[in-house]
Amino acid sequence: MILLSCQGLSKSFGARPLFEGLSFGLFEGERAGMIGPNGAGKSTLLRILAGLESADEGRVTPRRGLRVGYLAQSDRFEGEDAGLSVGAAAARALAGLDLEDYEVDMRVEAGLEAAGLRDAGQSVGSLSGGGRKRLAILAQMIREPDLLLLDEPTNHLDLEGVLWLEGFLSDYRFPFLVVTHDRRFLERVCGRIIELNKRYPEGHFSSPGGYSDFLERREALFAEQGAREEKLRNAVRGEIAWLRRGPKARTTKQQARIQRAEESIEALGELDYRNSQGRAAEIDFSGSERQTRALARAVKIEKTLGGRKLFGPLDLSLGPGDRLGLLGANGSGKSTLLKLLAGELAPDAGQVKHADGLKVVTFDQHRERLDLDASLKRALCPAGEHVEYKGARIHVYGWAARFLFRQEQMEMPLRLLSGGEQSRVLIARLMLEPADLLLLDEPTNDLDLQSLEVLENSMLDFPGALVLVTHDRWLLDRVSKEILALDGRGGARFFAELSQWEARQEARAAEHGAPAEPKAPPAPRGGLSNAQAKELRGVESELAAAEKRAASARARLEDPAVGADAAELARRQRELEDAQREVSRLFQRWEELESLR
Repeated sequence: MILLSCQGLSKSFGARPLFEGLSFGLFEGERAGMIGPNGAGKSTLLRILAGLESADEGRVTPRRGLRVGYLAQSDRFEGEDAGLSVGAAAARALAGLDLEDYEVDMRVEAGLEAAGLRDAGQSVGSLSGGGRKRLAILAQMIREPDLLLLDEPTNHLDLEGVLWLEGFLSDYRFPFLVVTHDRRFLERVCGRIIELNKRYPEGHFSSPGGYSDFLERREALFAEQGAREEKLRNAVRGEIAWLRRGPKARTTKQQARIQRAEESIEALGELDYRNSQGRAAEIDFSGSERQTRALARAVKIEKTLGGRKLFGPLDLSLGPGDRLGLLGANGSGKSTLLKLLAGELAPDAGQVKHADGLKVVTFDQHRERLDLDASLKRALCPAGEHVEYKGARIHVYGWAARFLFRQEQMEMPLRLLSGGEQSRVLIARLMLEPADLLLLDEPTNDLDLQSLEVLENSMLDFPGALVLVTHDRWLLDRVSKEILALDGRGGARFFAELSQWEARQEARAAEHGAPAEPKAPPAPRGGLSNAQAKELRGVESELAAAEKRAASARARLEDPAVGADAAELARRQRELEDAQREVSRLFQRWEELESLR
């Protein structure tokens, strides 16, 4: 059943359109993720869907009586809420729901337990930023809305907090739409991905399944769109050559061809514009190509801050091609370890040894090295009109364009740029510094997915040693050859990959009696009979066809052309429900057969 539909939504920020003509629906039981480039209007669209902001054009049609919950990016129970107890803050979120006192107590108690906030009397102000974020998420969930809208809920959560949120949402029985850049989160939690991007003819692209399914379908779409552009470009060349010969529009046939040529040229321009929207920042870190076997070595180093031991004694060696990922809760010492490796901070014991003339480049998550009063032009090019990059002189405007900056932004002070734009400025400056050792502290903050993908490939191509701190598990898993996890209590342990660390966390949670995600008992494995094996192959084929029929039925239901026809909407709704039931039936049978393998 459709919960909410939007038809022809358009919204502009000043003279710049965020999105135009958006039409799609959200459905009962759906767990959707929304992505898109910075500036695509994701947060604005969420506020429009929540009824907190109006569209310039179009309309949002919720199901009658629909209760919508909304979590803003910055919602962390701050300000005047800091004096409340955790229990009182959660209870206040239930105001206006006409619940009995015992119902409020039950929801609050169960919710705080699920959120890992077991001390209801603790003050909100004493919670960490991640704790306040958990409480803000909980406050929306315990209201049990029909549809929950979440804007970057992983912000301010450490890696353990993100894993908690994944489990929390996986157990959550209400539909939701979440905006996030966390690709692993999208893969594990969401069953549909919606991307807002002007590159698509309808302004968005909707794909069933997780993030990896979305990538496959998007690549197929872009390949088809690129092929169509090339075919149209070849046709337009022929039409332009014909027009240049100066045909006289004396006959109906000639007039029609001239009109078709003009329409083809216009269509090519539109298609070329859409395809150009997929451009991402050109990120390419420079390596000095030093071949020294050991670039940096930490020998028995220890560090204590505020009377608390962060790590040590710790041994660590980095050479060309090494890529180390650092894991740990906020305050566990990740940034401190980066400063020790950079030589900016001395260890309490042990020593850090650098190769002679080692060139270390650091990306600072707090952007302390940016002069926010400087113009964008001077930040990118401190003197003159050109930068030197890999032996070539590049004009500052061309250099800015590589990082998706517009000409009219060049004299703008950095403080007026978004967080993502400031991150791109830092990366642009780092690219001009040849490095042996690259230390990246949360480089993904505020970057859109297109830029994240380019950043990821650049890290993989970097020839020197690289140490990465990030909450982006997709990036961490792809880039790191080894992972070092800090527990913040002096312990440090190496893992070959992220999955090993996650398994270790689950085992530790079970040892300490923490609630773990229930797992179904293993089915007896007697093997498949020949008949069952044949049936399994048939079910897999039928399931793929049924999913296509369901996707087609959904597209017909979301067609804005029938938005005002109640009878046709009802018929298409029944068609979609029938298709979804068939998918569920086949999937259940597939699971039964698969468990017997």
